Amino acid sequence: MDTGTHVVMGVALGGLATLDPVVASDPALYHTVFAGVLIGSNAPDADTILKFKNNALYIRNHRGITHSLPAVLLWGILISGVLYAFVPSIDFAHLWLWTQIAVALHVLVDIFNAYGTQAYRPFSRRWVAYGFINTFDPYIFLLHIAGIVAWLFGANPGFTFLVIYGVILLYYIKRYLDKREIVRKIKEFLPDTEQVVTSPTMKQNDWRVAITTKQQFFVGVVEDGHIHIIDEYNRVPLPDDERIRIAMTDKNIDAFLSFSPVYRFEIHETNAFSEVRFIDLRYRSKGYYPFVAVVHIDENMHIISSYTGWIFSEHKLQSKLYISDQPI
Repeated sequence: MDTGTHVVMGVALGGLATLDPVVASDPALYHTVFAGVLIGSNAPDADTILKFKNNALYIRNHRGITHSLPAVLLWGILISGVLYAFVPSIDFAHLWLWTQIAVALHVLVDIFNAYGTQAYRPFSRRWVAYGFINTFDPYIFLLHIAGIVAWLFGANPGFTFLVIYGVILLYYIKRYLDKREIVRKIKEFLPDTEQVVTSPTMKQNDWRVAITTKQQFFVGVVEDGHIHIIDEYNRVPLPDDERIRIAMTDKNIDAFLSFSPVYRFEIHETNAFSEVRFIDLRYRSKGYYPFVAVVHIDENMHIISSYTGWIFSEHKLQSKLYISDQPI
């Protein structure tokens, strides 16, 4: 989920913690728990700092080891341990319990959007992305805001958020059933479908889909239950080409391929260089595929520039590659 949603979820857990009689009876413990759940609700995204280093490092690692099973346990122990050092008179077990719940909930909700996490590490490095909740879901966010406002106006925070989380649980079930129905309809429409990747939008009944069949990739949208295919591409294996082999050694290409499950590739030639481009098919938006990895290779088979990340115009991409004056 987005940072704003993780923050309001931390506040909500602070409200739910009032249902714990040990926490509710000790003001010092309650305030420390509140700090713990706020920090814990956002701690796994500490790896966002990698973006300041470079996109390849960020893409390869964001929501990776910091969202893994060992990390979930370590975050809870680390955060509660540091807070306990400042307030050693409080009950550590209850501080740890609520902080641990906050960290676990962060990782749990992240697996339901299209980006996903490597939550099953160290048992598996595969990306877990169930793709039926948008990274920013306005319904979930607004329900939290409503709960916070009710709390400010005197409502019991524990019972308020208990009801809200019951509603959110039902909402998750509903969205799961929506996705299952979409996948069923796609498989009826394209019987040789092997994989369907869904990306829900902020509109309740609008979804982006990337479909893999035995021979082709299809990119489309599902609006109010109706499937609209927008683009289709033949599934072409990577050729035995030196430019491809060189490209595969680049850190940006390697990071992209470690993350993207549905992509196609292009090879372009100019007078000055060859371009190898990998295009993720999951995120089509306004006629553009924004998540790409590109490498430029000179005639001596040396990499001269490369980039991976989300980019929303060709001009911006070329400026990232430092060759915007050379059209492809």
